[in-house]
Amino acid sequence: MTALAETSLPPAYQTLSELLHTRYSCRAFLPQPLPRSTVERILELTQRTASWCNAQPWQLTIVSGGALERLRVALCAHVAQAQPAPDLPWPGEYRGVYLQRRRECGWGLYQALGIAKDDRAASQRQAAQNYTMFGAPHVAIVTSDAALGVYGAVDCGAYVANFMLAAHSLGVGSIAQAALAAYPQVLRAQLDIDTERTIVCGISFGLADPDHPANQFRTRRAPIADAVRWCE
Repeated sequence: MTALAETSLPPAYQTLSELLHTRYSCRAFLPQPLPRSTVERILELTQRTASWCNAQPWQLTIVSGGALERLRVALCAHVAQAQPAPDLPWPGEYRGVYLQRRRECGWGLYQALGIAKDDRAASQRQAAQNYTMFGAPHVAIVTSDAALGVYGAVDCGAYVANFMLAAHSLGVGSIAQAALAAYPQVLRAQLDIDTERTIVCGISFGLADPDHPANQFRTRRAPIADAVRWCE
């Protein structure tokens, strides 16, 4: 089967390509909240995410307004005095090309923000912005049924990716944040999340601040040859 010429690609493919190529992790938001109808459109579309045995293990706690302000205060206070204790173990290490990509991402962001590589204080201040949700008017805390283990988390990963694409299709910025899952005890206390739910990550979302330098930064993707091995 011959590959389709770029000009003959189906419109659906071209639309998805545009979304994937233009979406980015938003790290500065405008304060105004989104209409509930916009959030519901994102959720309705994302609910179509495929999952293992159609279990659909994701549940979201969407936090806005005063509840979000209280969560910000609680997280910032807790982070200053406690070590991370996520429900899901973090990577044991980044090595080889994965470490290289991680460093490239961090250095690229700091360069966009005018932070020197050896300025630890400035880099720590930027990292702390995770716990203010970068000023977003909304955050979704994504959880899975604890009994589903790694496969529930994998399904939630697919959900998160689709959530961000659906948001982007409506002009809404977003960022997936593993950092928010680092302190599940705070999230449970503030948001009454059951211990039978594994906290996977957060998604901060809202209208992007188009003038903030953090939102000018873009990451690269490796060529498919680096990710695919063909067996024929």
